[in-house]
Amino acid sequence: MARDYSRFMPSLTGGSRIHTPSGLERLGWTSHFAQQVGIDDLAKTPPVRITSVERSGLRVEGESVTTTLPPRADATVGDWLLYDAARPGASRLLTRKSLFRRRAAGTGREVQLIAANVDTVFVVTSCNRDFNVARLERYVALAFEAGVEPVIVATKADLTDDPQGFAVAAAEVSAAAPVPVSVVVLDALGDEPREKLAPWCKAGRTIAFLGSSGVGKSTLVNALSGRTTAATGGIREDDDRGRHTTTGRHLYVLPEGYAVLDTPGMRELQLTDAAEGIAEVFADLSDLSARCRFSDCRHEDEPGCAVQAAIAAGEIDEARLRRWQKLQREEAFNSASLAERREKERAFGRMVRSIVKDKPAKR
Repeated sequence: MARDYSRFMPSLTGGSRIHTPSGLERLGWTSHFAQQVGIDDLAKTPPVRITSVERSGLRVEGESVTTTLPPRADATVGDWLLYDAARPGASRLLTRKSLFRRRAAGTGREVQLIAANVDTVFVVTSCNRDFNVARLERYVALAFEAGVEPVIVATKADLTDDPQGFAVAAAEVSAAAPVPVSVVVLDALGDEPREKLAPWCKAGRTIAFLGSSGVGKSTLVNALSGRTTAATGGIREDDDRGRHTTTGRHLYVLPEGYAVLDTPGMRELQLTDAAEGIAEVFADLSDLSARCRFSDCRHEDEPGCAVQAAIAAGEIDEARLRRWQKLQREEAFNSASLAERREKERAFGRMVRSIVKDKPAKR
């Protein structure tokens, strides 16, 4: 019997009846994806979402399909595919509504896809020596560039005498951004996660946790689900850092009908193709630099530098300027390297095609 996929298509009429999310909608299926396919496509190749990325392949889940697809470099956890049972490796990748990516760790210049189709990202830090303003700025810039709403979550509030001080410091990370970034301070081991994060945890939405190892991302996943969903570890006494427990990226669908993405801690977060995200986090400095006398002003000792004038007036922290410049240099270097590599690949492809075209045909 053919399945009826019409309910997964965009509704053309309104209605006031209560809507019960389908299995696909609980996984995050929305009109953004439905508009990319037709009824016939859905019947032949049902939608599946990548719920985990392992070395052995991509674990996918749909309303009636749960299987593993061959590894592929162009897809990541959170992506939607149209599952082709005859040729699983050729399953069609649907256009994303958001994408997190970074320059892969190491000396290469490859781009690593982190997660796709996320609605809200909880940038997790902790109220101890792990708290780092520069790192938070990186994560928030990454979220802005990805087109995802960031929320800063400071955990382990029970282990400090001044949780409000951490809240104020976290709020300053994005104080200049054109879009306000919420800050939540909580104890991840109690009922606070479900209560304080509820405004963003709605049925049909996808939320993700990003942050360094041991800040409590997996603990938050367990607190939201009400059960042990992700493995957790304790805190090392010598440096206040948590133990690394999550080794892969996993998407969990919780009973409330929304999807939660848990990711491993990132020892290195190198930004690439993130100029707009950085500009939003440092909107105050971006605006000031536009007023400098020289368009190539380095904001050091040049005459007519609006940024240095603001620092002298006590309006801008010089340390913030240095962090902005560091991210700009890093992003420009990584993006240029990627562009150069792509151009070399295109040039090589043109050369191969030219050789094949000019090669005499065998008789």
